[in-house]
Amino acid sequence: MSDVIGALRVLSPVPGTALPLSTVPDPVFSQAMVGPGVAIHPEPGQEGGQEGRQEAVAPIAGTLVKLHPHAFVVLSHDQGRGVLVHLGIDTVQLAGEGFTLLAAEGDAVEAGTPVVRWSPGSVAAQGKPSVVPVVALDARPGDLGDVASGGVVLGDLLFTWG
Repeated sequence: MSDVIGALRVLSPVPGTALPLSTVPDPVFSQAMVGPGVAIHPEPGQEGGQEGRQEAVAPIAGTLVKLHPHAFVVLSHDQGRGVLVHLGIDTVQLAGEGFTLLAAEGDAVEAGTPVVRWSPGSVAAQGKPSVVPVVALDARPGDLGDVASGGVVLGDLLFTWG
């Protein structure tokens, strides 16, 4: 699918291990209720920085149409497709604790623009899974190609959409 003209390239917003969305311990994601995608499981030693903090970055170029401490949606400029990045599971319950916003809702971003600083280790220490679902909102499973699996670094191709 990578040869499809106009395919949206969705890049990894965090480093870790790319696994099927079905591995996420939340049925909204594991059953692809909001769309298909990839789960990234952060790994020790890949977090880097102060106290294991890392920056989650925009996976595509576009506009930040939703921004919460634990999740954000980027809407592509040219194709109007939304990609959700959710930092951990049930992290809304943390009420923003441990997350620092680095951008604002409505900002135009490029793929790789830092959006949120967080610590997967801190999320896990508070009893929440630190897995990061990256979801093609309202897409069909057959719409995705070149789906990554295994180790990914920041900015690696996760999947194409189109």
